Amino acid sequence: MTERDFTVRPLEREDREWVAHFMDEHWSTTQIVSRGQAHYGHLLPGFVAEREDNGETEVVGLLTYRLENSECEITTLNSLDENKGVGTGLVDTLIEEVKANGKIRRIWLITTNDNMAALKFWQKREFVLVAVHRNAILESRKIKPQIPIIGQDSIPIRDEIELEFPL
Repeated sequence: MTERDFTVRPLEREDREWVAHFMDEHWSTTQIVSRGQAHYGHLLPGFVAEREDNGETEVVGLLTYRLENSECEITTLNSLDENKGVGTGLVDTLIEEVKANGKIRRIWLITTNDNMAALKFWQKREFVLVAVHRNAILESRKIKPQIPIIGQDSIPIRDEIELEFPL
């Protein structure tokens, strides 16, 4: 295994503005909808992956999550340097923190039925499929109308797919 050429750190209050711009650029909004609830990603806790290059710090990944009761939902994950371990590094950092906390009993996330790359990514990292919420995106569009009708590979976006990491 090669050494990572990036570092992962927790998001800080000072990061909120650039996180909002990042989400606008990559998600078209800071609003994230899952299971019928809206969340504002730039206000959530998370981790950022950064790389030093010629004295400049470059963001190469971002993960946000939310805690509710004894559960941790991963709300967003972006890797700007794919197939270099950035996404895995962010997820591993979250899992380590959750395990150290000792109070969280479940890590879970939602993706959509069109996102085959996400399904592949999460399952390779031991997340398991726990539910398909059929036609859930119809309700999500009432909250966030920007959700497209057609997604990746011309697949209609209809369902939320729930995955969970066994703790």
